[in-house]
Amino acid sequence: MDAQGRGRAGGIDPADQWVFDPETGSYQLRLDPAGEPLTAPGTTPSAPPAARRGTARPPATGRPRPRTGGGAGGSGTGAGSGSGGGKGGGRSGAGGRAVPGQRGTGGGRRAGAKPAPAGRRKGKGKPKSTKKKVLMWTGGTLGTVLVVASVGGYLLYEHFNGNISKVDVGINNDTIPKGPVNILVIGTDKRSGKGNTGYGDDGSVGHADTTILFHVSEDRTNATALSIPRDMITDIPDCPTKQKDGSTKTIRGSHGVRFNESLGQEDRDPGCTWRTVEQLTGLKVTHFMMADFNAVKQLSSAVGGVEVCLAKDINDPKSHLKLSKGRHEIEGEDALAFVRTRHSVGFESDLDRIKLQQQFLSSMMRRMKSDDTLTNPKKLYNLGDAATKSLTVDTGIGSVSKLTALAKEMSKVNLKNVTFATVPVMDNPADGKVHKTVILDKAKAEPLFAMVRQDVSLTEVKDKERKQQEEADAKQAALLQGARALPAAVRVKVLNGSGRMGAASETVTWMQNSKGMAHTSNGGNAPGKAEKTTLEFAPNQADQARRLADEMGLAADALKQSATDAAPTAEMTLTLGADFKGAGVPVKAPQKAPEDIQRVEADDKNICAK
Repeated sequence: MDAQGRGRAGGIDPADQWVFDPETGSYQLRLDPAGEPLTAPGTTPSAPPAARRGTARPPATGRPRPRTGGGAGGSGTGAGSGSGGGKGGGRSGAGGRAVPGQRGTGGGRRAGAKPAPAGRRKGKGKPKSTKKKVLMWTGGTLGTVLVVASVGGYLLYEHFNGNISKVDVGINNDTIPKGPVNILVIGTDKRSGKGNTGYGDDGSVGHADTTILFHVSEDRTNATALSIPRDMITDIPDCPTKQKDGSTKTIRGSHGVRFNESLGQEDRDPGCTWRTVEQLTGLKVTHFMMADFNAVKQLSSAVGGVEVCLAKDINDPKSHLKLSKGRHEIEGEDALAFVRTRHSVGFESDLDRIKLQQQFLSSMMRRMKSDDTLTNPKKLYNLGDAATKSLTVDTGIGSVSKLTALAKEMSKVNLKNVTFATVPVMDNPADGKVHKTVILDKAKAEPLFAMVRQDVSLTEVKDKERKQQEEADAKQAALLQGARALPAAVRVKVLNGSGRMGAASETVTWMQNSKGMAHTSNGGNAPGKAEKTTLEFAPNQADQARRLADEMGLAADALKQSATDAAPTAEMTLTLGADFKGAGVPVKAPQKAPEDIQRVEADDKNICAK
């Protein structure tokens, strides 16, 4: 097919190979522009080629060639005017060719048959109107087009399906869950593929070189993409992995190692990175998508290039990036070099490289959602082909139909409400003066994780539902207005409904030793698992409830006040829910992210790497 997708071959447009015959109401296929027309699909010729002429051309000898069935009663002049007429009669054109008749209509006279009178149609009834003829042709052609389109669509679907690689990580989630969606995007440093061995370490099995957790809110109004530094020291949990023989092998976890070892090291698969991210962030991963170096090259080329901006010239021999200051459209090798470079920007760290990757991905998202891409069939095909060839996914989205459904769901988020942020880290004290690794900055990371867990956008998102919720929160917040009891006066029983072992005991210890709340007790396990932490109290315990809410970081809707007062020494009841992440960690997410976290708005076109 040519660039416009019209299917030309040898300079011929297929549309020009069909010739409409108003006498029959059908189109005829002419494969050779200089040759004879063929019958339309589903019809048969009424006579041999020689018989399908109004008046035969004289042979080379100059002797007239006999007609062998020019049609019932048909006669032609060979000069371009034909007379006579049964269906299949030899209507001749400027070239002396007649359009053949349809099957069963007497394109050639049967032996012994009487010719029909000239100028009359064979058979009973009135001649079909031009409108009916056109409707006949339209219906038949539409059916043919639909069949061809469905066959083509099926072949395209099968082609894309065959491109996709899948890994069974032992977790089977629905393609699209009812609540939030968390897609784990893993970029590996695997050097396989054409042109990639020159980047060094070509024997590597691939590690989690670039990892982004893409969170889409339950109401699909906003999304947050969390970049996780590869050199962050963390713990990797035990990981069950599927073997080639169908068995499952559990790979033992590691304590205090680089995050990127969650993939590849000790034969860990993407499921190990999946579980590491869940343990780190408290977010449940829905699906994963993994890509290698080729993905960046192929996807950037498929969309026709990605715009990036540099605040200074860059010449990095290690990543092979050489670009001047300003804006550039990059693709292929240049795109890969851009997302890999770090020695020519910032402090030459992996954190600076993450900023480049976020700029690149934001720009690629804008290009993918642009009219220039969405209205270009060639780009869409190239994009689909490149994406399915480049990606390895979990079995929950291991088909084109599932990937398409997921992409459609995620595309509901407006780009202006998509934010890239880097998980807050600090230099690892264990490294001394040579800073090779980083550790999690819990004071900043926990509030950020809480915001993502509770669908709090890092951008300003205002819609009808959110406004209604804010109004309800304001009414509920009235409970928090008033006096606070002294810590020593707080009496509360703690129940564990969080699903975390020892959470109630941990909380009571923290209250007594760190907060001076001596009158607290461990009530053991709650009757069942609770999704949210709640505090039940009586009206005369409101001042105690406010004090505890302040210390626990409880939202107003976590407070449940009864109708009647309680006894003076009665205890309130605090039930820890799944949103409880540890003693001293605020249960309610802040409404604003820490000021100094690194982030990029996906809709910001004015970002330039420094």
